[in-house]
Amino acid sequence: MKKEVFELIKKELQYIGLIFLIVLIIFKIAFFKEEISVLFGTVLSLLWTFVLPGYFIMLYWKERISFMERFFIGIVLSAGIIGILSYYSGIIGLNIKYHAIILPPVLILVGIAINLRNHKT
Repeated sequence: MKKEVFELIKKELQYIGLIFLIVLIIFKIAFFKEEISVLFGTVLSLLWTFVLPGYFIMLYWKERISFMERFFIGIVLSAGIIGILSYYSGIIGLNIKYHAIILPPVLILVGIAINLRNHKT
């Protein structure tokens, strides 16, 4: 059962990689005067902050919702959760420069934990 899940994740992460390349090409067309390294960093940071946490949180619904639906819902969900967690962690006293380093891996781990817990039952 877990092997099937990891195979699904591997296949869908390839799709996310392809989407990354498409978005990078779109950004290069839109911002044609900008260097590719700057655009690569921008698209990679969007992927790290919004796409990957949302993808792993939405893995819970992989049997009921298709990949593209989970992908877009996950981006919106991740943006909302990152915004709320960033606000409250700022109130607690965590400097804003650490939010992009700490919050996405926390959400990714939460998504993996929820998915593994789902498979134990």
